[in-house]
Amino acid sequence: MDMRKKNKIMCVLFACFLSLGFFLCIFFPKEDYSYSERRKLAKMPEFSWASVLNGRFMTDFDSYAQDQFPFRESFRRLKAFAATDAFQRKDNHGIYQTEGYASAMEYPMNESSLNRAAQRFRHIYNKYLTEENSVYLCVIPDKNYFLAPKSGHLSMDYLAFEKSMAEKMEFAENISISHLLEQADFYKTDTHWRQERIEDVANHLAKTMGTSLKQDHQKKTATSDFLGVYAGQSALPLSSEPLYYLTNDAIDQAVVYNYETNKIQSVYDFSRTDGKDPYEIFLSGPVSLLTIENPMASASKELIVFRDSFGSSLAPLLLGGYSKITLVDIRYIHPDYLEQYVDFTECDVLFLYSTLVLNNSDTFK
Repeated sequence: MDMRKKNKIMCVLFACFLSLGFFLCIFFPKEDYSYSERRKLAKMPEFSWASVLNGRFMTDFDSYAQDQFPFRESFRRLKAFAATDAFQRKDNHGIYQTEGYASAMEYPMNESSLNRAAQRFRHIYNKYLTEENSVYLCVIPDKNYFLAPKSGHLSMDYLAFEKSMAEKMEFAENISISHLLEQADFYKTDTHWRQERIEDVANHLAKTMGTSLKQDHQKKTATSDFLGVYAGQSALPLSSEPLYYLTNDAIDQAVVYNYETNKIQSVYDFSRTDGKDPYEIFLSGPVSLLTIENPMASASKELIVFRDSFGSSLAPLLLGGYSKITLVDIRYIHPDYLEQYVDFTECDVLFLYSTLVLNNSDTFK
C-alpha cells in the first residue's frame, strides 16, 4: 500500500472518529449531578449574541463539554490509573493515598483566612455574648496532620495553626484535642472522623466545659459499604468501609428541630445511607440551624455550638451533659439573623471547627 492510500485511510478514520464523537456528545444522555464527585454538572448554556460577544457563552460551553463528555467516569478512572500507577505521581487531583487512607493536600496555612474566621467569630461574641457565657474554641486537625509527614506531602504546622487561631480569639478558652486523635480515628475514604472513635474527645470537651458524660453508648452499623468524598473525587479504586453510629437512651429520645424544614426529626437520619453522602445520617448533614433537646437531662445546662460538618457526629455524644444543644453553621446562615431564633442567655458557647474550614473561611457569611 502506497503512502497516498495510507494517508487517505488515516484521514477517513480520523473523520469517522470525530463524527462519532460529535454525535455521541449530542445524543448521549446528559446528567444533572455527579454522585462520585458530589457536585452539580454544568448544563448547556443559553445562547445569545451578547453572551457570545463577551465570551461568556464559550467559557460556559467549555465547562459543559467537560462535564457532559461521553463515558466521562471511565476516562476519569483511566486518567487516575495512568497518573498514579503508570507515571507514579504522588497524587491525583490533589488527593493522595498512604497506608490505605486517602486525603486531600491542605497547604499552606492561610493566615488571612484565619483572620477572617476570627473576625466573624468576634462579631458573634460582640453581638450576642456577655460575661455570663462560657466561651470555648476547639480546632479539629484534618487527616494530613497524621498522613502527610509519613507520605512526604506538604503539610501545615498544625500546632502553629491552632496557636494562631487561639491567639486571635483571646475571648475564648482553647480546648486542644490533637493529642487525643490518631490516624485510625478518621474514615479511610472521607474527610471526617469516625463517631465511634471520638468518645474520648467528647469526654474531654465536656469535662473542660464543666459537665460530664456517661459511657453507655452502643455501637451500631448504619452501612457496611461506605465510600467517602475522596473515593469519587480522586477516581482512584478505593475500598469501602463500615459506617457506625453510637446511641443510648438520651440520643434515642432526643427531640431534634430543624429550622430549615420546620420539622421535628431524630438524631440519625437513616434515609441518608442510600443517598449521595451516607455521613449525612448524622443530624441530616449540612443544616444551618437546629436544636437537640434532651428530655432525660438532670440539669438545665445549655450549649450553643458554631460548627462545620465534624460537629454533626460529635454533638450527639455531648447530649448527656446538656438539656439542649443548638447547632449553628454560619456557612449557611448569616450570624445577624440568629437573634430571631437563639437565646444566648447563660449558655455555654463552643466554636468547633476543622482546619479544613478555618483555612478556607471565605465560606462563612
